[in-house]
Amino acid sequence: MKLLIIEDSSALRRSLVVGFNNLGITTDEASNGTDGLSLALNNPYDIIILDLMLPGIDGMDILKQLRKSAVQTRIIILSANNQRQDRIDGLLQGADDYLTKPFSFDELHARILAVSRRGLINNFTNTITINGFILDSNKMTLRYETTDIELTPNEFKIVEYLFNHKDQVMSTSMISDNIANNFDYISKNTIEAHISTIRKKIKLKMIDATFPIKNKRGFGYYIEG
Repeated sequence: MKLLIIEDSSALRRSLVVGFNNLGITTDEASNGTDGLSLALNNPYDIIILDLMLPGIDGMDILKQLRKSAVQTRIIILSANNQRQDRIDGLLQGADDYLTKPFSFDELHARILAVSRRGLINNFTNTITINGFILDSNKMTLRYETTDIELTPNEFKIVEYLFNHKDQVMSTSMISDNIANNFDYISKNTIEAHISTIRKKIKLKMIDATFPIKNKRGFGYYIEG
């Protein structure tokens, strides 16, 4: 795992770098928004830890620019702003989690692990093609050759998550974490219902292909490609 830490407090930044390096996690660091944005735009990271109050470019503007540029790296905001509206604004702008200062290193590490379980999106490949089915993470569409398949947001998230983990079995709890973030829980029955609906929508399109979602009974679902 490789992290980017964008934090202007040198003491906090160094303590995070030492803590993560001791866990075997590689880190890059930036002390201001300008350098942080440049690193985030030009390098692949698994997760970005982002302070909001930064010199140069503030954290919220960094978040907006990354999402506008289709950089979909998971982002955890680390901020002294603890108002409810601040947390809501950060999440609505595209952050994957929000942790307020002061915090414990163990909690931050646990949140990083939770966010990483939702699956990582390749920042350089916006489309994935498997057995003729084409998923576009920028346009949030799924089609078979030239036939569009209309999906709800949760249906799309399930397909996107499984496509990004081809040939890997994902449990329903992992799928739930990915589509519900940290604020809700999607039951196993609901996930199964979503997958059943996806298959029905494909069948209604008279597509001469089998959608490659497979079930490994007792373990979860996977995409066979």
